Amino acid sequence: MAELSEALLSVLPSIRVPKAGDRVHKDECAFSFDTPESDGGLYICMNTFLGFGKQYVEKHFQKTGQRVYLHLKRTRKLKEEDANSSAGDPPRKKPTRLAIGVEGGFDITEEKFEYDEDVKIVIFPEHLDIPRDGLEGLPDMVRDRIASAVEAILTADSASRKQEVQAWDGEVRRVSKHAFSLHQLQNDVRIPPCGWKCSKCDMRENLWLNMTDGAILCGRRYFDGSGGNNHAVEHYRETGYPLAVKLGTITPDGADVYSYDEDDMVLDPNLAEHLAHFGIDMLKMQKTDKTMTELEIDMNQRIGEWELIQESGVQLKPLYGPGYTGIRNLGNSCYLNSVVQVLFSIPDFQRKYVDKLEKIFQSAPSDPTQDFSTQVAKLGHGLLSGEYSKPAPADGEQQPDQKGVQNGIAPRMFKSLIGKGHPEFSTNRQQDAQEFFLHFINMVERNCRSSENPNEVFRFLVEEKLKCLATEKVKYTQRVDYIMQLPVPMDAALNKDELLEYEEKKRQAEEEKQPLPELVRAKVPFSSCLEAYGAPEQVDDFWSTALQAKSVALKTTRFASFPDYLVIQIKKFTFGLDWVPKKLDVSIEMPEELDISALQGTGLQDGEEEMPDIAPPLVTPDEPKAPMLDESVIIQLVEMGFPMDACRKAVYYTGNTGVEAAMNWVMSHMDDPDFANPLVLPGSSGPGSTIACPDPPSEDSVATIVSMGFSRDQAMKALRATNNSLERAVDWIFSHIDDLDAEAAMDISEGRSAAESISEVPVGPKVRDGPGKYQLFAFISHMGTSTMCGHYVCHIKKDGRWVIYNDQKVCASEKPPKDLGYIYFYQRIPS
Repeated sequence: MAELSEALLSVLPSIRVPKAGDRVHKDECAFSFDTPESDGGLYICMNTFLGFGKQYVEKHFQKTGQRVYLHLKRTRKLKEEDANSSAGDPPRKKPTRLAIGVEGGFDITEEKFEYDEDVKIVIFPEHLDIPRDGLEGLPDMVRDRIASAVEAILTADSASRKQEVQAWDGEVRRVSKHAFSLHQLQNDVRIPPCGWKCSKCDMRENLWLNMTDGAILCGRRYFDGSGGNNHAVEHYRETGYPLAVKLGTITPDGADVYSYDEDDMVLDPNLAEHLAHFGIDMLKMQKTDKTMTELEIDMNQRIGEWELIQESGVQLKPLYGPGYTGIRNLGNSCYLNSVVQVLFSIPDFQRKYVDKLEKIFQSAPSDPTQDFSTQVAKLGHGLLSGEYSKPAPADGEQQPDQKGVQNGIAPRMFKSLIGKGHPEFSTNRQQDAQEFFLHFINMVERNCRSSENPNEVFRFLVEEKLKCLATEKVKYTQRVDYIMQLPVPMDAALNKDELLEYEEKKRQAEEEKQPLPELVRAKVPFSSCLEAYGAPEQVDDFWSTALQAKSVALKTTRFASFPDYLVIQIKKFTFGLDWVPKKLDVSIEMPEELDISALQGTGLQDGEEEMPDIAPPLVTPDEPKAPMLDESVIIQLVEMGFPMDACRKAVYYTGNTGVEAAMNWVMSHMDDPDFANPLVLPGSSGPGSTIACPDPPSEDSVATIVSMGFSRDQAMKALRATNNSLERAVDWIFSHIDDLDAEAAMDISEGRSAAESISEVPVGPKVRDGPGKYQLFAFISHMGTSTMCGHYVCHIKKDGRWVIYNDQKVCASEKPPKDLGYIYFYQRIPS
């Protein structure tokens, strides 16, 4: 006991009790996916509260000198009621909720286990183990302090719990902003309990009662032709009355309420009162129509994508081992899972992060959970090592659709870090896999400025040629891109007669209330998509420097270089005339081998004359500093929901060249930290000026920015401009990168030595070029009616066979649905 007391007294000053702002990482290792359930358990540093698996705890002690850790070891076992369940239990039910991971939703995985937990204190380097109940006999001061710290760690919400997103549920709705202030007209309208009909057409289903004036109107027409005739939404546009309730869904428990103003399904706590205004007693109503949730599920099943893309009708062979590791769905994170599975199947990403794992971990900062390179390397190793590619524990009643489910990895730290500060990826909402791919690429760019950059495999140059039709003069520009967006010309469908026949049969079935016919999907040739991509596009309101006036131009897009890996996004998601998002139900037979050499750019040709490089006039003689901006374009952008100041800047920086150019500027600058700041003209002072910072920037912040490849001077300037905010400084430095690079070049021209300046002069984006011949090696598919809902899976070709990655399920693919993909990844064929 004396030796124990002496050891504990020596480490007592380093033991802390976690406070409200501390992140306690007691569920996951900072460098691996080890948890308290792993064979070696988890060690939590009782000073920093970082968690470490058995293989990393010693390294942390050696690097930091922290000696005392709380060791957690959990052993999982079946709950008694599950252990006694019989094989005759009813089969898993079909989904009844538009949800993933919740009761009644898709792919339910119920928690059927309970845990035995072993807790002890471990002191390094002696490896002295002290059970939680082994503190008796110690001095009161020592015992109380250690017991308080242990108890606080065990009871604290873990960092992952605080960050953890809830399982996605499409039925979770927020209270409408109109619920407590809804104006209802005193027009004596009374609604009967049944027998409803749209007041503008003959529809008797999918009817919506406007809760301001009592009008009964039919709902929207869906992308597949079902639904209504849009009379309810047209009524809202005419009147501005925001809330409507779906008739037939009213029960004592509630109803489907839609807010046209908020463009979402909402909750109305005053629903009973609002319905009573029209003589409807909510307590006496019964459900007679399908809810929007049920319609969405029916639509998904009718489309057939869910079955086809997940290959649900085939008994698939599970795969395990290195490169075949599943990823847990953290609550609507399938878009992330699919993208990273593909990325870490590419050798350049493996070399950058997995092959250099130890070097990255050794140079990690004091909090590795907040370091991008560390968490990406950890993710890559988790996927490729095979350590976590093991069958999930059998629960005694595993269903056929659960065969092949793995323990897999749960990339909570990675998801939290990569979504930090992002308005979409920091939430628990479903996201577009293409947008996440580009966001991840952007994060890699930021963190690989002065080192090997795996993004080079995707990077290519786009050549855009603009030809002024009035003068025949041309303008060539080049830009960097990472993804080829391929349009879908629906008028090129090969089965138009079948589609027309299907639409007629469906119309008749709906009128006669009969079962719908089997779906007929449009079949569009891939060659037609390529032709649409390469076809000239007319640009109205083009500012021609040859005319010094507006003209009409033709824009042609070509490849100035061909990347090692060609990423193709099929533009299935579009907007209707009413700005309602819809998904094109289309089948495109993507080729296994692809040759896009015909799309190679040519540059300025003999006989072509370039337009002069003259900026369009923005200044009047009377007001030399007042730009004359096209107010009609500004108003159009504002009506789309963008801030007025951002719209003014978009028109200014695109030289009054029209709404398309301004819209492109808006979309490419939305993430700028000064996006919505007022327009500040060059040479003037204003809100965009650098703010004097009273305190010197912290060395840790400076070091973090320098590690990204910037100079110390650039880091100091960014921090001073953002009042020492590291996150804002990183955004600032990337939005001012052209100015900083120009300053660095100026330093060289003014006589600074190359040795002094070489680290400050950024190298332009490296572009690999080669033949335009490719072979398909992966694709990501989407199921559902919108990128904001549904489910993503990916197929990857490995070892000569196709493999399906469906979150935690990894199996050999039998019928890869290559015609229904959303994003395709092609690898260059070696010449």
